[in-house]
Amino acid sequence: MPAERRATRSRQTNETSVTVSLNLDGSGLSTVATGVGFLDHMLTSLATHARFDLKVQAEGDLQVDSHHTVEDVALVLGQALTDSLGDRRGIERFGHAVVPMDESLASATIDCGGRSHARVQMGFRAEEVGGIPASLLSHFFEALARSGEFTLHLEASGDDNHHLAEASFKALARALRQATREDPSLGGRPASLKGRD
Repeated sequence: MPAERRATRSRQTNETSVTVSLNLDGSGLSTVATGVGFLDHMLTSLATHARFDLKVQAEGDLQVDSHHTVEDVALVLGQALTDSLGDRRGIERFGHAVVPMDESLASATIDCGGRSHARVQMGFRAEEVGGIPASLLSHFFEALARSGEFTLHLEASGDDNHHLAEASFKALARALRQATREDPSLGGRPASLKGRD
């Protein structure tokens, strides 16, 4: 595990330019500018509730749509998370959180043991939320879990798409905060019977 649990990663393509700086042992400070206002709002919420310090700067082909920007931000954020965790020894590894937001309820359960998998079930009531396709948010979570090398089970339901999405990001944030926390009782060992992830 890195002595300083922080990392900066970048991705440059013909479609996007993304740079993410992440500090797992922060206080929830964030500066987020992706050109997609709703994504900025959700990432700021994630940083706040995970207590991660987060900087995201992204430029994308928004004249086409928001898909490439949202996806690539998820990929780079996941890579920064992977780098920040290092060999993942000594962390709690598992995290779970249930977060309500008015009529909406979201549950996130994660395993930061190094296996990439996502099962995302979000019951959006409309095709769009915050000016972007609702399905793109599910794709964001899937891409983040894949590049962040963690297993994610996320379920959310509600009547208001904004509330449903925000509860989901907050639930993920709190689960990540728990799973990435250092556990002194492990003495730097992985939280696994195998002696490895």
